[in-house]
Amino acid sequence: MRLTKSTDLALRAVMALAVKDEPSTARDVAEAMRVPYSHLAKVVARLQHLGVVETRRGRGGGLGLTPAGRTASVGRLVRELEGVGDVVDCEGETPCPLAGACRLRGALRRAQEAFYASLDPLTVADLTAAPTGPVLVGLVGSGPPGPPGPRD
Repeated sequence: MRLTKSTDLALRAVMALAVKDEPSTARDVAEAMRVPYSHLAKVVARLQHLGVVETRRGRGGGLGLTPAGRTASVGRLVRELEGVGDVVDCEGETPCPLAGACRLRGALRRAQEAFYASLDPLTVADLTAAPTGPVLVGLVGSGPPGPPGPRD
């Protein structure tokens, strides 16, 4: 299974925001992640809709994680970002002739759920623990990551 580029970027953006003590601009995060601003803006909109990221306008504004975003299950985030769907499309434009009797589809569905289940116990805070946190701090320029919790 391969994650979409959008999900990959969303997870990396959430990790970058998790180590920031103050709000970041979307442009700063895009630059740190080396992605186009337009791609990041779409991802941020989706994360905001999921209640993981909050945006604030004006002086001192920017992007930040919500308290729920800091403790979010990585498995839940990936499920929501990837959407519902099987690993293979057996009934797409050209339906598979084996669809009615195929054992592969079920096996792939179980493997996909095992993939998500292995991510369920991980939180965003877990992803930013050492050694990743210090590397992220170097990329996004902040003080040392503090414990997960509400933002001031």
